[in-house]
Amino acid sequence: MAKRLYVETSVVSYLTARPSRDVIRMARQQLTWEWWEHRRGEFDLYASRLVVEEAEEGGPAAAQRRLDALEGIPLLDLQDEVGQLAAALIAEGPLPDAAADDAIHLALATVYGMDFLLTWNCRHLANAELTESVADFFRARGHRAPVVCTPEELMGE
Repeated sequence: MAKRLYVETSVVSYLTARPSRDVIRMARQQLTWEWWEHRRGEFDLYASRLVVEEAEEGGPAAAQRRLDALEGIPLLDLQDEVGQLAAALIAEGPLPDAAADDAIHLALATVYGMDFLLTWNCRHLANAELTESVADFFRARGHRAPVVCTPEELMGE
């Protein structure tokens, strides 16, 4: 059985963006493309309506490329439990008020039992300083948090 993976918006943004001249962005774009081309078939991919809404932002051509990349990926519903966990993750957990959407991504991936949350958001999601406290927060509420990682960390051997 394939591992279940929640694709967060930043991955789709790096995948479909015009080539950057910034060295770090360029490397992330390349890593994302390689993961998408060579590894994504090994996972059951999921996204959410929030990912779609975020992908729709910005210029129309770029938004369309992001939406095209999401085509065919099942969307997880925003259940009451997701909203409650996300709100608690801000109010009682380690995330700041400014990370409300990030809390929703984490709660969605957790409630739906995803094995991985794939992201390039290293401020509030793929952040080693927050990983343990986020996992503890969900564990205390009877959930197992997904492994939050970047495409680079999920390239395989």
